[in-house]
Amino acid sequence: MDRLTHHRQCICDLLNRYSQLWQENGVENQIIFDTERDHYLLLKAGWSGEQRIYYPVLHFDIKDDKIWVQENTTDIEIDKDLEDMGISKKEIVVGFHHPLMREHSDFAVA
Repeated sequence: MDRLTHHRQCICDLLNRYSQLWQENGVENQIIFDTERDHYLLLKAGWSGEQRIYYPVLHFDIKDDKIWVQENTTDIEIDKDLEDMGISKKEIVVGFHHPLMREHSDFAVA
């Protein structure tokens, strides 16, 4: 399996797994896979009582052979899950960190 296919599979597996963990009445977990443009998203949408719920939980992109973690609104260290799946830190960009901050981490800068 080539790296791109492996990255896609890992992201899809993660989103499917975490979607099952956070179930709430009236709030739907939506998984969006755009494999043509390599955008992957888990979001919550629905109602909790009278409050509208709509926000991204996890958002990944694949750009230049790297997985970009664009959003992570959980306390889960997604990078550890990706590493357990055989993806190195140098293949992961923490996109929600400012580019200058990325230089001081073990992860890819861009």
